[in-house]
Amino acid sequence: MFVRTQRLTLRPGWPEDAATLTRAIGHEAVVRNLAVVPWPYTIEAAQTFAASFESSTEPKFLIFEHQGGTVRLIGGMAIGPFEDEAHEIGYWITPDAWGRGYATEAGAAVLRAARAAGIRRVAGRHFLDNPASGRVLRKLGFRPTGRVSSFYSHGRGETGPAAHFEIHLDEAGSADNDSRARMAA
Repeated sequence: MFVRTQRLTLRPGWPEDAATLTRAIGHEAVVRNLAVVPWPYTIEAAQTFAASFESSTEPKFLIFEHQGGTVRLIGGMAIGPFEDEAHEIGYWITPDAWGRGYATEAGAAVLRAARAAGIRRVAGRHFLDNPASGRVLRKLGFRPTGRVSSFYSHGRGETGPAAHFEIHLDEAGSADNDSRARMAA
């Protein structure tokens, strides 16, 4: 599945993305806020991740910015099972693309894809020392659950407190206000 928004193309990862993926995600500032991504991030980790798209049945994408005739890998986003959640959103954006609204734009499109796939509830969480991720979740319509738990990050090599969120995709208006995205199978 491919998803297109005004500024982004979201698509599955391909084996030939591995080198570019290694450069895009390979920042300690990114990896430390993710659960299962190792630090340092290696080409072998990127190859394994790119291969994982072949068997994915959940909404799972690499995020590409298209600007001025160029296309550039700037992030990744997926909704899938994690720990005790059947559907949890996870995402990352490369540092030089931070602050441009890309995570929110991609997130709205991914949530629409999730709704189209029959997913009705999506969980999310962010480390308390990463409030920008919490702002993205709120902009997407996620609501805090009031729960904070200890969450392990391979990139950090330790646990940290994380705030939990959720969104119900069957509620009117949830993740459906951006009519700019089009899905193509």
